[in-house]
Amino acid sequence: MTGVYLEGRSWLHRLPAWVKLVCLAVMSMLLFPVTDLTLLAGALAGTLSIYASLGRSALAALTALRPVFFLLVCLLLFHLVLGSLATGLVMLLRLVCLVLLASIVSLTTRLDDMIDALAPVLRPAELVGLSRRRLALAIALVLRFAPQLAAAGGQLGAAYRARTGRRGGLRLVAPLALQALNTADHVAEAIAARGGVDPRPVDPAPLTRRPM
Repeated sequence: MTGVYLEGRSWLHRLPAWVKLVCLAVMSMLLFPVTDLTLLAGALAGTLSIYASLGRSALAALTALRPVFFLLVCLLLFHLVLGSLATGLVMLLRLVCLVLLASIVSLTTRLDDMIDALAPVLRPAELVGLSRRRLALAIALVLRFAPQLAAAGGQLGAAYRARTGRRGGLRLVAPLALQALNTADHVAEAIAARGGVDPRPVDPAPLTRRPM
């Protein structure tokens, strides 16, 4: 999923967050058993038509998914080497559809709305002393920032190849981890500035001692 929210008033923006999440879960369950290339190609065409209905900005946001698509192509080549091209194509089309559908949810759903939609599902976590809003925030942040970290990894790899002509490999783990920690610090500061995950209401009345 992309980590970018696109401002807009499309039909998908107006759709409640929980409806989009449920539809995403249902589509995931429906697509995984499918092995027919024609059906998967039709699903991909339908997914791309949804992007087209959101305008050029949504199509431009697909560039953030290039590292994911590169990985999927590598998996396809791996299946080709093993002599199972048909299986690789099925895997590729299925995963591309799921990634694009998940990105649509991220592009058209605000982070606060996603947290509000996830919080009721995580209510049982309170039985063991966990905050459902904290868990919902953690899940929403993963959905938002995992693609950004993947894109950062792709940029680090491209920069390393440009300097050395070789693949970065494990050498990129440390700088990518530093970027992840830096992003986490900024996010934590932003959350703290807004009052935290579970802000407590503050009594506006001044705490003055009444005369005896």
